Amino acid sequence: MTIKEAILKSLEDLQEPSTYLEIYRKIMENGYYPQFRNNDTPENTVSAQLGEFIRKSDSRVKRMKLPKGVFGYYLTKNEQAIGIDVLTGTTETVIVQTSRNVNTYHERDLHRLLATYLKSHNIDAATVYHERSSSKGDKHQKWIHPDMVGIAFLKLENSSSQALQWTVNRNDTFKLNSYEIKKEINTDYELKESFFQAVSNSSWANHGFLVAFYFNESLHDEMKRLSLAFGIGIIELKANPYESRLLFPSSYKELDFKTIDKLCKINSDFEGFIKHTEKIMSADAKYREALERELQVDCDKPLLTDADIEGYCLQKFIPMETLT
Repeated sequence: MTIKEAILKSLEDLQEPSTYLEIYRKIMENGYYPQFRNNDTPENTVSAQLGEFIRKSDSRVKRMKLPKGVFGYYLTKNEQAIGIDVLTGTTETVIVQTSRNVNTYHERDLHRLLATYLKSHNIDAATVYHERSSSKGDKHQKWIHPDMVGIAFLKLENSSSQALQWTVNRNDTFKLNSYEIKKEINTDYELKESFFQAVSNSSWANHGFLVAFYFNESLHDEMKRLSLAFGIGIIELKANPYESRLLFPSSYKELDFKTIDKLCKINSDFEGFIKHTEKIMSADAKYREALERELQVDCDKPLLTDADIEGYCLQKFIPMETLT
């Protein structure tokens, strides 16, 4: 088979609107295109070829927007069989939810993508597992845990100036950040609920952020208003973390040590992160670099290469072809 024939045969097998990753997996499952074995990024080849079908108005294939912000492709001849109103050309509509159980990613799967993005900005970040908290059954503690915590150390280039900075004011040598993470935010209600969760969860930190894999563009003005009013930064996370965007910056505030103490008491992950931070801040200069490496061992591991990123997204069913 050619790659086109393999895609068409897979769409015939799938019998319903499918993402490029689902089509790729069907091709591999049935061995329709063995040449993929020697291709480093075969799923991207499938995505590109599907785009060609649409751009060239190939009458055999159509696409539509799926609820999770990705394209679903299907055979034109199957429109009636899968319950879609007949479309013309490449018109896109919102698909009615089908009965199948679609593989999808979990919110926590986004943590490694965020850790990769943050590491590129010299921030080490770790997941706080809420289920390990002693207060996990207490509804009053629902909005106290951040999803991830991060630390950024000030790195001056000259060792003498770094030593002086450390001696004069150690508080300015690091910043602690809090991150509230969502898969997608589509409505004004979802935005406000998620935003004020981020406000609550970051009350202890120098900087607080709301992070989502998808924001509805219509919410841009409201996001800007809320960010300016409450000082919470907003990050749009991408499947390729290096394409993620800081939509709005976070305002700096002093650490709230009473809330930090409370979090340390109820969550061992958070306490461990703070304990590492304290060790680094109180250590002699010759030990700090080793202690920072020790902290990184307990942080979420960033994805180091493009192949790592693509493989991780494929494994976790994280869509790499998001709508623009």
